[in-house]
Amino acid sequence: MRRESTGKRTQSSRKGKYLLALLGIAAASCLSIIILVPDFASSLMIPKSGTGATQAAEKAIPAKPPREALDFQMDDFMHGWVSYTDGIMKTDDGGVSWYAAATSAVQMDQSSQTSKAIVENEDLKWIKGSLPSIQRIAAGAKELEVKKSQFLTENVGWALIAKEGQDSAPLWTTTDGGRSWKQQVTPELVKQMEMESLRLQSIAKEAEYYADSETARKAIQSEWTLMPETAARGDIVLVRHRSPGNVEWQGKTYELQPFASGYFTYLPIPMNTKAGSYPIGDKTLTIKEKKFETQYLQVTKQMESMKQDTKTIQADQKKIDLARSKSEPEFLFSSPFIQPIEGILTTPYGYTRYVNGKLDSSHMAIDLAAKTGTPIKATNDGIVALAESLYLTGNSIYIDHGMNLFSQYAHLSELKVKTGDHVKQGDIIGLVGTTGFSTGPHLHFTFWAHNMQANPNLFFNTKPFNWFQPAP
Repeated sequence: MRRESTGKRTQSSRKGKYLLALLGIAAASCLSIIILVPDFASSLMIPKSGTGATQAAEKAIPAKPPREALDFQMDDFMHGWVSYTDGIMKTDDGGVSWYAAATSAVQMDQSSQTSKAIVENEDLKWIKGSLPSIQRIAAGAKELEVKKSQFLTENVGWALIAKEGQDSAPLWTTTDGGRSWKQQVTPELVKQMEMESLRLQSIAKEAEYYADSETARKAIQSEWTLMPETAARGDIVLVRHRSPGNVEWQGKTYELQPFASGYFTYLPIPMNTKAGSYPIGDKTLTIKEKKFETQYLQVTKQMESMKQDTKTIQADQKKIDLARSKSEPEFLFSSPFIQPIEGILTTPYGYTRYVNGKLDSSHMAIDLAAKTGTPIKATNDGIVALAESLYLTGNSIYIDHGMNLFSQYAHLSELKVKTGDHVKQGDIIGLVGTTGFSTGPHLHFTFWAHNMQANPNLFFNTKPFNWFQPAP
């Protein structure tokens, strides 16, 4: 039993040795393959350095040269193109992103079209300011030579750098007149360009109100502008300032209201203002002497007694003051004012009036006599602030023309509008009559600025912006 067991163990030991030997041979074979095959593959597939085959392969795959921008053009703040040796790239977002010209069509929004029209308008070139000419720009600690620059305004411009391959951001951009430049257009730069576009549009909007482009330029580029610079008692002056603030005048404070590219207020000239020179900002307002005629009226005792009903008169005055205390914060008109009717002038503006031999008041309006029922036209665009029957002035209308300027129509036989209505110049708003304190059919017409009456004759066939007469 022990011999058989010993024999079996001897046979198992021999088999184990054979298996180990076979495994060793297999491992050596694999190692030789790993070592030899790369050399073998290399000898078959890749020529040695310096051979003609290597040179041919290098010529077959040439190195790509840097892409060079040749020219560019910005049509407005958002749209433009850059040409390369191998094509054209365009942008619709101010240079944030660029695309191949053939892959998309440029969609220009209304704001961009307006800005482009302003930039290209020969009469409005002054709006752009003095356009810089750039030869070099500072980029950190170094300066870059400029191949081409373009400014749309004195603030916003672009530069193409010479000898510099530019793929993702081909242009450098400035929004501060060239004091600083950015190669990558950021959302902040886009916002500044949009603000510049709005600035152009606001100047162009205001320029339309003046008599011509040159007059607009002189008014808008001035620190202060008076329209007009010479006035008389009972007149009105439109003041423009470049910045917000107030104007102190005849013991009252008038706030400058923003409109378009400036800040405005009307200054009424009280009847007790003395002739002389008055400083308004860096300008001088000259008030000239003016005399007014005297008028004497005879009315019935019953009509004369109407003015004794102070309670009713005061109640009406509260309605009127409330209506004139709320005005749109913009000019609601753009065209010249017209005369509401073609009547006979019976009482001019400013007359000192005596009623039944007693001093009554200064007549701060014009009276135009006409047949009862004659249509009355709105002197200009505006909003009806009040349309109501009042004790002294009868059927009355007040139209707000914005910026605390109102026109008044009194003694009407019929009202054709109601409070809150929007009216256009020439709209029929009522009919001539003789209601209230009136001696016959006529239209009592005047203007009010900051609750003070102003001479209506200043407005007919013109407008306050046309009162500005720049020095030659």
